[in-house]
Amino acid sequence: MSLAGKDSLLQIAKVLKSNGTAGQLIFSFREYNPEDINITEPVFIYFDGLPVPFFISSYQIKGNRAYVTLNDIHTLEDAEEICGKGVFVDYSFEEEDEDGITSVIGWTLSDAHGNIIGKIVDYEDIPGNPCLYIETKDGQVMVPFHEELILSADHEKVILSMDLPEGLF
Repeated sequence: MSLAGKDSLLQIAKVLKSNGTAGQLIFSFREYNPEDINITEPVFIYFDGLPVPFFISSYQIKGNRAYVTLNDIHTLEDAEEICGKGVFVDYSFEEEDEDGITSVIGWTLSDAHGNIIGKIVDYEDIPGNPCLYIETKDGQVMVPFHEELILSADHEKVILSMDLPEGLF
């Protein structure tokens, strides 16, 4: 599991220019293959220092460029506003092993004090707020799964230790 770095967004393209009057954009790719984009996941474009998610409604690849229509970008004016901006994807939980993030399912979750919380039974990749489902003695609980909360991952004991928000349990 890659636990280094707190910024989970990776720039994959740049909005080169608008195309037509209906808000279509041309993305230019350099080091990222346009065919590797998962068009069911949002892309992010920064506005006022904050990443704003956009879902792709149409996507046509032409070499190292793509003709893209984003939900909520319907006019030439909207498209012109994001020309020149970077396009990012969330890669916060890319895995180094072939099992992916689901490799922590079945692990035991402990808090910062070493107290056992329960067993990790599922993972949900909610954009911007990934969560783990924990089976506790009182039932199932959803906890945020962010890199900055992870204290350690003991592969031998299969225990994930996290600094969990107070009052969660």
